[in-house]
Amino acid sequence: MPDRSPFSCVLWDVDGTIVDASVGILRRLTITMEHFSKPAPTRAELVHWIGPPMHDSFQDNVGMSAEEADEAVTFYRTLGKADGYTKDAQLYPGVAELISELAASGIPQGTASSKPEVQVAALMDHFDLAQYLTSITGATSDERTLSAKSDIIAEALRRLSASGVDTSRPVLIGDRHHDVEGGAEHGVPVIFVRWGFSWPHESEGAQAAVDNVDQLRDLLLVGDTTLD
Repeated sequence: MPDRSPFSCVLWDVDGTIVDASVGILRRLTITMEHFSKPAPTRAELVHWIGPPMHDSFQDNVGMSAEEADEAVTFYRTLGKADGYTKDAQLYPGVAELISELAASGIPQGTASSKPEVQVAALMDHFDLAQYLTSITGATSDERTLSAKSDIIAEALRRLSASGVDTSRPVLIGDRHHDVEGGAEHGVPVIFVRWGFSWPHESEGAQAAVDNVDQLRDLLLVGDTTLD
C-alpha cells in the first residue's frame, strides 16, 4: 500500500534544503566582491547570503545602495550563467530519494525558491528531479519583481492549483526564517530543516524542525496522522 501524507502537496525551498550550492556561491561572491572593492565573505558568513534575495543581501551585508546592488546582482548572475548554474552544486544526502518517494506516493510537489527560476529549473533538470515536480517556481530574473518569499509561495500555490492540485493542506520545507515568515503569511506550515545555512533561532515559528531526512520522511509520510 502506498504511503499517505497529512499534506495535500509539498513545497520545497531549494538552496540549503535540496541543494548545497555553497561552494559555487562563495566563489562567485568572492569574485564579485573583489570586482566592487568589497570584503569577500568567509564560508561561515554564507549564512548571511544564502536564503534571502541576493539584491537585498548586497545591501544588507556590505552596505550597497539599491543601484549598486543592481549592478552587483547583474555581475554575480553573469558569473553564474557562465558556470551553467549547476557547477559545484550537490544534493543533500537522501533528499532526492525522498522527493522520489513522495511522487511515488502520489503527493504533488513543487519548488518555492528565492533563487531565480531559470537557475532552479536548471538544477532540477541537472539532478533529474524535474520529473517529480508538478511546478517549478522561483524568483524572477531581476530578483525584484518576484522575490519576497511570501509572494513566491503564493505563486507556487497558484501554479499547483492551476495544474489541478489540491492545495488545501500544503506544507513548505525550508531552512531559513524567510521560509517560516513567508509560510505564515499564507497559513502554510513549515517544516524546518537544520542541515542548511541558518541560525538555530530561525526555526522559531515552524511547525516542526528536523535534523535529517529520516525525520523529515516521518512527518511527510505518516499514514493518517496529522502534524501537531
